[in-house]
Amino acid sequence: MVLSPGYCTMDEQLKNFFLNQSPWMLGIEIAAILAVLAKAADWLVGESVVLSERSGLPKVVIGATIVSLGTTAPEAAVSVLAATHGNPDVSLGNAIGSIICDTGLILGIACLIMPLKMPRKIVNSQGWLQFGAGWLLVAACWPWATGNNPLQGGGNLSQRMGFVFLGLLVGYICLSIHWAKAAGGRAELEKSEANAALSLPLLVAKLLVAILLVVGASHVLIPAIHEAATRLGVSGGIVAATLIAFGTSLPELVTAVTAARRNHGDLAIGNIIGADILNVLFVAGMSAAVTPAGLAAPPEFFRILLPGMLLILVVFRVGVSLSGDRMERPLGALLLVTYVAIMVTSYTVLGAAGK
Repeated sequence: MVLSPGYCTMDEQLKNFFLNQSPWMLGIEIAAILAVLAKAADWLVGESVVLSERSGLPKVVIGATIVSLGTTAPEAAVSVLAATHGNPDVSLGNAIGSIICDTGLILGIACLIMPLKMPRKIVNSQGWLQFGAGWLLVAACWPWATGNNPLQGGGNLSQRMGFVFLGLLVGYICLSIHWAKAAGGRAELEKSEANAALSLPLLVAKLLVAILLVVGASHVLIPAIHEAATRLGVSGGIVAATLIAFGTSLPELVTAVTAARRNHGDLAIGNIIGADILNVLFVAGMSAAVTPAGLAAPPEFFRILLPGMLLILVVFRVGVSLSGDRMERPLGALLLVTYVAIMVTSYTVLGAAGK
């Protein structure tokens, strides 16, 4: 296919559109897109709960698999496009930054809104996979073959490991469903007479439409936020490490907050845990798999972003171990403070490096 000189991709058209907006209009448009995103996420949560009722799977598992696959799609799209367009560090930075954002900012906010119900058996099993996935990503990026110091020379997530991650992704989804069935999920589900007449295929179709709306609204919102950040003078390095990760994590943010407000905390926790695992196996894995040279991990990743990711996962893991059947607000506050500390460090160090 040969493109005409005046041809622009949809992403370029969106960037040009927001570039030509006045500051006031840009702010109004961002608010409008957020409103659409919030409504779509509300629908997504509702349909996910109904599906869990009809399928016999606990909401925490629905959140960790079906919903997480949908809400992680923006990260995957951005990272794969970045990798194929010669920006592998952006791909890996987006995946790592999204884990930090999901666990620290999003789960922290959701927990502050309302203590989240936490089915301990499922959260523990899924949570250890989340914890292990973070360490696996660090190990896979480490320059074992060369013996170089990653703090000075960085590392690489190879194409081979990308395919390994995709294989583990299939295993993770199958294992999640197996655990849910073994736990006897039907005993803990709510019943809804209003949705009893709907067929299961129709419920799945409505859920997919809701996911498409969430992803579509996020796709439009990302260039708008990028333009706003550019006008505020934020450096490109910080945008790659923090803003893009935040933008692609917006579906998880709105979904988790909406789930918390509707007292479906188990769906919120499941969505975040699943999104973290998928950011490693799906987002980083897919991006590495389509890139022959793999994904570059600059030294700054080993100095700040990867330690920050492990720190937020450790805080969450310890917090869950010390919690009862709910995640209380103090843990949410601690996650939020940890996230802010990581972001301040990232802005300081990466911003100084980019000057």
